[in-house]
Amino acid sequence: MKSDIEIAQEAKLLHIRDVAAKLALSEDEIEYYGKNKAKVGLDIMKRPNRDGKLVLVTAITPTPAGEGKTTTTIGLADGLARIGKKVVVALREPSLGPVFGVKGGAAGGGYAQVVPMEDINLHFTGDFHAIGAANNLLCAMLDNHIFQGNELGIDPETITLRRCVDMNDRQLRFIEDGLGGGKNGVPRKDGYDITVASEVMAILCLATSLSDLKARLARIIVGYNRSGAPVTAGDLKAAGAMCALLKDALKPNLVQTLEGTPAFVHGGPFANIAHGCNSVVATRTALKLGDYVVTEAGFGADLGAEKFLDIKCRFAGLKPAAVVIVATVRALKMHGGLPKTELGKEDLNALAAGIPNLLRHVSNIVNVYHLPAVVAVNRFPTDTDAEIALVIERCKELGVNVKLSTVWAEGGKGGEELAREVVRLCGEKSEFTYCYDEKRPIKEKIASIVTKIYGGRDVCYTPEAEEEIARLTALGFGETPVCMAKTQYSFSDDQTKLGAPRDFTVTVRKVKISAGAGFVVALTGNILTMPGLPKVPAAEKIDVDENGVISGLF
Repeated sequence: MKSDIEIAQEAKLLHIRDVAAKLALSEDEIEYYGKNKAKVGLDIMKRPNRDGKLVLVTAITPTPAGEGKTTTTIGLADGLARIGKKVVVALREPSLGPVFGVKGGAAGGGYAQVVPMEDINLHFTGDFHAIGAANNLLCAMLDNHIFQGNELGIDPETITLRRCVDMNDRQLRFIEDGLGGGKNGVPRKDGYDITVASEVMAILCLATSLSDLKARLARIIVGYNRSGAPVTAGDLKAAGAMCALLKDALKPNLVQTLEGTPAFVHGGPFANIAHGCNSVVATRTALKLGDYVVTEAGFGADLGAEKFLDIKCRFAGLKPAAVVIVATVRALKMHGGLPKTELGKEDLNALAAGIPNLLRHVSNIVNVYHLPAVVAVNRFPTDTDAEIALVIERCKELGVNVKLSTVWAEGGKGGEELAREVVRLCGEKSEFTYCYDEKRPIKEKIASIVTKIYGGRDVCYTPEAEEEIARLTALGFGETPVCMAKTQYSFSDDQTKLGAPRDFTVTVRKVKISAGAGFVVALTGNILTMPGLPKVPAAEKIDVDENGVISGLF
C-alpha cells in the first residue's frame, strides 16, 4: 500500500478556481494562494440563509490503535458527493507540533485526504504564524509597558499571558526572561504555550467578523493590577495591531479532497487543552454554500464533541442535524485490555469489555444532547464478521445503527453506505439541548460535564483553583461556558483508566479565564499546554529533495 504522501502527490488536483466554481463562488470572492489553495472572503456569510445540514463527526476515546476520525470525515463528504449531494467538508488546520512529533498531521489518510496535503500539514496559508505573531506582539507590548514605567500598575506576579510557538518544545514550558539588567527588560518568570493552546487561536476560531475579532482581542486579560483589577489587551492598546496581523488569517481557506470535493480547512485549537473545533466563519461559510456540511471535532466525543456542542454551537447559534461516532474494532479491543500486539486476532471477550467506551459516547450524544447518531466502524482487514456483528448488536440496544466505512482504502465509494444513513438521519426531527445552563455557577457546570459526559462521581479542587473560581465569579465571569482541559486518553483525568470507568473523582488543579474567547478553562490532571517531542520525533523521517519534493510526511 502506498503511503499517504505518495497517494496525495500522485493525485491530479483541480485548479482551485474549479473547486470554487462547484460552490458558485465568483473570482471576486476568492483570493488565490497558488493553483490549489485560496482564501474566501468574509462577505459570503452575508448571503441569505441556506438550509444546509450540519453533520458532526466525532469518535471514541483515542488509542494507539487509531480511529480514523478525520479520514472518515473526508470520506463521508466524498461519499455524499458520490450520491449526488452538494457537500462541503470543514476541518481544522494541523499544528506543526504533532506533525513533527508523534501524532501526525490532520489531512486524513489513504484515499480520503484533503490536498495539497504537504502544504496543509506544513505552513499552509500562514494562519498559525499570524496567530503566533499576534499573541507575541501582545506579550511584547505588555512587558514593554512594565519596563516603560508601568502606568497601569500591573503586578508582574499576576501575569497570565504566555508567549507561544507552534512547536512541541518542553524546554520552553517555564522560563525566566528580561535578564541582563539595564535596558534588557524587567526580569520575571514566564513560559510558552503551543500556538493551538493560545487564547488568540480560540478567539480567531470563534470570531464572526473583523469587528468581533477586534472586540474579542481587546477583552483578553493579560494579568491584574496591584488592586486586583484585570488588565486587558484593550488597556494596552494592542487590539488594533493584533487584528491587523490577523485580518487575512480570519478568512477561511478553501482546498479540495482527493475526489475534488470542496473543503474548508481553517483554525486549529486542540481539543484536550482548548475547544477543538474549526472556525465559526468556515462553518458558517460552508453552510451558505452547501446542502450538507461535514465537520469534525478533536479527539473523543467527551472532549471535541462536548466543546463543539456546548461552546461553539452555543456561541454561533448552530444546530447539528446528525452526529457520526467513529470507532474501530481494534481500538475497542484495546479499551477491553488487549495489548496492541494482539489486535489482529479475533477476541470477542476483549471487544465486549471495550464496547462500553463506545456506548457511553453514543449515549451522551443521543440521551444528553438529543441528537440523531450513527456509529461508523472504520473497518480493518483483520476485523472478523463476528466482531462486527457484536458491535452492531450492542449499538442497536441504544437504537443506533452501525455502518461500515472503508474510505481509507476506497475513498468516497467506501463511504456511500454511511452517507445514505447520514442523509436519513438529517431528515429526522431532534431537540438539541446543551449539557448545562451557562448561567449556572462555574462548579455546577464542571460537575455537569464530569457526571453527565465523563461518568464520574465528584470533582475536587486545589486551593488555587478554588481561589480563582471565587475571583472570576466576583469579576462577573461566572456565567460563561466551561472549557475542560483533560487527557484525551480516558473519560477520567487519569489516562490509564481505559474503557468506561465510573464513579471516579476529577481534580481541577487550575482555572483561568479566556475572556476574549468567552469561556472559563478548567485544567485537570497533568494536562500540558506545551507538549514535548517523543524520543524519536517524526521530524527525523521528513526530508525534501533538490526538486522540492517532500518525503516522509506520513
